[in-house]
Amino acid sequence: MGDEELAAVIQAVKDRARAATPNGSLGMEGIPAPDFLPLVHARDAAEAKVAAIGTVNPRPPGLKNVVAQKLKRLIARALDWHVREQVEFNRAVMACVQANLELMADMSRALAAIAARQQQFQNDTMARERQIREDFAPLIQQLLDVRQHWVEWRQGFEDRRNVSEIHTLRTISELQSAFQHRVTLMEQSFRESVRAQHLDFTGALANNTDEVQQRLWSDLVKMRGEIEALIATELRMLRQQGRLALRTSAEASAPPSPPLDAPARESSPAAIDWMRFAEAFRGPEEVVRERQERHVRRFAGIVHDILDLGCGRGEFLEAARRAGLPARGIELSEECVTLCRQKGLAAERADLFSYLSRTEDRSLGGIYCSQVVEHLPPERLPGLVRLMAAKLRQGGLLAIETPNPECLAIFATYFYIDPTHTRPVPSILLRFYLEEVGMGRIEVERLAPAAESMPALKELPPGVVEALFGGLDYAIFARKL
Repeated sequence: MGDEELAAVIQAVKDRARAATPNGSLGMEGIPAPDFLPLVHARDAAEAKVAAIGTVNPRPPGLKNVVAQKLKRLIARALDWHVREQVEFNRAVMACVQANLELMADMSRALAAIAARQQQFQNDTMARERQIREDFAPLIQQLLDVRQHWVEWRQGFEDRRNVSEIHTLRTISELQSAFQHRVTLMEQSFRESVRAQHLDFTGALANNTDEVQQRLWSDLVKMRGEIEALIATELRMLRQQGRLALRTSAEASAPPSPPLDAPARESSPAAIDWMRFAEAFRGPEEVVRERQERHVRRFAGIVHDILDLGCGRGEFLEAARRAGLPARGIELSEECVTLCRQKGLAAERADLFSYLSRTEDRSLGGIYCSQVVEHLPPERLPGLVRLMAAKLRQGGLLAIETPNPECLAIFATYFYIDPTHTRPVPSILLRFYLEEVGMGRIEVERLAPAAESMPALKELPPGVVEALFGGLDYAIFARKL
């Protein structure tokens, strides 16, 4: 390729480069690209000079010129040691210039790349901005609408706010009034509650004071009764000692007397302490009273007098008084009568046949007779049953309790302990006597199973225990028809 063609190719490349970057820009509008051609030309010229160091100019052929050329080459070789450092320096400077050109070319390419990316970023930003405008166009329109209608909306908002404030203030006022009213009611209720509690406390204190006083008086009454009972016991012992001494002296001085008849034997029991005897063999008063409370429940609803024949220590009368029943009793023992009266019970000393004979017919609402009929002679029992039936009102209740001869255990235990027992009365015989005098609705209830007080009986067959060792006592109940 000749020099002219090479120059034409170089010019075409330059034109194409300028077309790609119009106005010599690097892709950034308003910023022209630097022109490195003068620097390149200067570099080329410098390199030509560097390359010409140590060479001689060409001359036309001829002897003179040949000699001159040889002389120049000889002088150049002779000065080579002197200009060597300058040549190396010139080459180093040219290498530095070449490196600067390459670095500036790299910087131009980097700036072009940055400009391209900036242009791409601007394009993306503009696209996003267009997208955002398209997306937010309705919202912007709404904001514009809000801005246009803001005045009338503000006016409406202020009106509603004023109405709401008025309503809120009115509501607060009403709530404050209701709260004040409720506080007043709560204060009034609290005062009434405190007043009621004070009255309750005062009443409870008064009741407790009354209860303490009543308990104190009852304890005093109980102590008085116990003291009186102790005095009566001492007096009874003194009387028994006196009677024993008199009887001993009388028996020693008097001749033998004829045997007593039956009524005399009933009114003259053996000279022993019967109160201590009852405590030892019949049981404490509390135990006997608990057993007789079951009989008292059968007399519930009776408004007329209930007579206890042989009231003893008054256990039945006490239970009847607790149940609110009108009851009184008779007893031969003066000590028992005194004890009953000390308890505040209606009791008197009398013979049961004489007392019943004096009592008006059909005047009693009920008769209770416990542990008495076994003390009577057998021939007098029908007369007693006849008297009791005659004195009862129509519908009156008669209750008789006595040892059960159907239970063989009583003959081996307590029946013969009492020396005044004559013989036991079978329930079928007593039922017969009651039916004879016009009593009806008769019921027999076995009491105190022998197996409870005699565990050895549980080893016998159940049939034998039921037939021969049932209740130690029985109670028979009958109504006046």
